[in-house]
Amino acid sequence: MADERENDALENAEGEMTIIGHLTELRNRIGIVFACFIVMFIVSVIRPFGEGSQSIADIVYVFLQAPLADVLLERGGRMIFTGLHEGFFTQIKVAFFTSLCITFPLLLAQIWKFVAPALYKNEKGAFLPFLIATPVLFAIGAAMVYYLVIPLAWQFFISFETIGGTGALPIEVEPRISEYLSLVMRLMFAFGISFELPVILLLLVKAGLVSPDGLASKRKYAILLAFVAAAILTPPDVISQVLLAVPVILLYEMSIIAARFIAKPEAE
Repeated sequence: MADERENDALENAEGEMTIIGHLTELRNRIGIVFACFIVMFIVSVIRPFGEGSQSIADIVYVFLQAPLADVLLERGGRMIFTGLHEGFFTQIKVAFFTSLCITFPLLLAQIWKFVAPALYKNEKGAFLPFLIATPVLFAIGAAMVYYLVIPLAWQFFISFETIGGTGALPIEVEPRISEYLSLVMRLMFAFGISFELPVILLLLVKAGLVSPDGLASKRKYAILLAFVAAAILTPPDVISQVLLAVPVILLYEMSIIAARFIAKPEAE
């Protein structure tokens, strides 16, 4: 009886050590990602060649404001900041955004290294494509914002400028740098997350939580939710809302088609 109790105690101790080992590994991997984020944040803020040089955050901000600059420079426009601290905190936001984008693939890699040892070979082959597709789809969504949505939206908003005449003052746009940056980052984040829809739906199908027929039957609700989400996440103009809702609906349809290919071999 005593021997059995000792064996049970040893098994519990081994199990406890195993759990602690997993938690320690998880802590270490999170620490690696966090340390890399801090290093990239500091590197992004520092101006290596003195006051007149550009930091990585400066270069990224120039890249983010390029679509607006292409429109405003034709009219002699400019960007402003109204608070003494606004320019500084704008650089901090850009550095945070840059560091997050750089360390995001590292985060996915650490998640894979943590999860992969617990998976069988066929499970690794099934899970790895979803992990690879996550940053790719996010980048496609962000690129669509930068190269398609933003230029059209800015042209629409700036079209409301008016030239002053007799008894009327001119109306000119002078965007604040913090407001512009927040809008661009929100649009990129909204489109990037929305383009992750196939990954989420196919993982749910793979886990058996939803079926292709179930997704097809909920198509009308998906279309409604796509336009509601677009109205919330994008500026209040029809162009950007449609440019977000339509790709999301197309991705939903593509997810249904891909789900049928996934569900068929599993059923067989």
